[in-house]
Amino acid sequence: MTSITPPHTGFPRRVVVTGVGMMTPVGVGRDESWRALLAGENGITGVTLCDAHDIASRVVGEVKQFDALNYVDRKEARRMDRFTHLAIAASQEALDQSGLDVTAAAEEIGAMIGCGIGGLAWLDEGYKTLFDKGPDRVSPFLVPAFIPDMAAGQVSIRFGLRGPNYNTISACASGADAVGTAFEVIRRGDAVAMFAGGAEAPITRMGLAAFHAARAVSTDRNDDPEHASRPFDLERDGFVLAEGAATLILEDLEFALARGATPIAEMVSYGQSADAFHITQPSENGEGAARAMNVALRKAGLAASDIDYINAHGTSTPLNDKFETLSIKRVFGESAASIPISSTKSMTGHTLGAAGGIEAAVAVLTLRDQRIHPTRNLVVPDPDCDLDYVPGTARDAELRYVMSNSLGFGGHNSSLIFKRWEG
Repeated sequence: MTSITPPHTGFPRRVVVTGVGMMTPVGVGRDESWRALLAGENGITGVTLCDAHDIASRVVGEVKQFDALNYVDRKEARRMDRFTHLAIAASQEALDQSGLDVTAAAEEIGAMIGCGIGGLAWLDEGYKTLFDKGPDRVSPFLVPAFIPDMAAGQVSIRFGLRGPNYNTISACASGADAVGTAFEVIRRGDAVAMFAGGAEAPITRMGLAAFHAARAVSTDRNDDPEHASRPFDLERDGFVLAEGAATLILEDLEFALARGATPIAEMVSYGQSADAFHITQPSENGEGAARAMNVALRKAGLAASDIDYINAHGTSTPLNDKFETLSIKRVFGESAASIPISSTKSMTGHTLGAAGGIEAAVAVLTLRDQRIHPTRNLVVPDPDCDLDYVPGTARDAELRYVMSNSLGFGGHNSSLIFKRWEG
C-alpha cells in the first residue's frame, strides 16, 4: 500500500484529537455521557449484571441500555466479552466523528486500547463449565474472549487497522497509558493515526467479591447507591466498581489537516512514574503521582502555572484522595488551591482499565466546550482534601491546558496533558 502521509517538517510530530467515543454508566454515547456529566447526574445503581445478594458491595456503575447488537452481529457478539463490545462501540462513534478514511492509510493506522482485567464474565463462565461439565466442554472461544488485548485486537480487525496494535495493562492507569503510548507512537512517526483509549467490564460475582476482599470498594451505601461514590468527601468508604469504554482518534497534525479534518484538541504530553512502594496503596505524601505530573509538564515545556484544570483520578477511597491531593500540592505549590479539579468517577464509578480513556475523553470535551463538570456527592469536605474540586455544579472557565491523571494498583502513575485547539 502506498502511504498518503504528507511531507513532514520534522520530529516530534504534533498530535491532535479528531474523534471521541464514550460508553459510560451515565450515557450510551459521547453526547449523552457528556451532557449527564455536566449536569452532575448519577450513574451508580444496584447491580443487575450478576447475582450479588451475598456480596457486601452491591452498588455498581453499569452502562444501561447498551445493546451490543447495534454494533456487532449476533454471531460475533456471542464470541466476545462485554468489554470488547463496549470498545467496538466507542471506537465506531469516535471514527464517525473524525471522518477518517481508514482504507486510505490502513498500514499507518493502529489501535491501542487499554484493559486491566479483560473478559472476566467469560472467565467466570469458563471455570463454571470446567467444574460442572468437565474440560472437554470448555468453549474454544474462551481464550480469545477473555484475554485483555482483544479489545485492541477486535477493533483492529473490525476497522481494518494494520498499524501498531496492542493492549496496555497497568491496572487503573491502563486507559491513560494506552492514550499516552499511542501519542508517542505518532510523535515518533510509526503511525499517522491511532484509535486509543480503554475498555473494561468487571461487574461479575468474582469481580465484586475480589475487590471487596481487597477492601477497595464501597460497602456502606448498598441501599443508597446514588451517594456511594464520594471522592474527596470525608464520608467516602471505597470506590464503586464500574464498566465502560472510551476511544480517542489521535492523528498526526499534518495528516489530519491534509485530509480536511477539524481537530477537537491537541495532545501535548504524557508522563509516567512508579511508586515502587506498595501493591495497592499510593506512595506516602503523593510523591509518585507528583513525579508523573512533573514529567508531563517537563516534556511539554510547560510550567505548573500553565495548567488550567485537572481531571483527577479521584476514586473515593480514603488513601487515594488524600495522597492525590498531596501530590497536586507538591507539583503546584501555593497555586494548587486555585486550580479547578474534578472527579468523573463521582458519577461513573471506577471503570478500572477504562478510566484513563474515559477521563482523557472528558479532558478533550472540557477543552472543546470550555466547561468543567462537577464532582458529585462532595457534601462533607475532608480536611485532608482541601482543594477546589468543583462541587455540585458545572463551571464555565477559560481553559488552554488541562491535565488528566490516572493511578493504578502496583504503583503505576500516568499524566496526560491536552491543549485547546488554536489552529
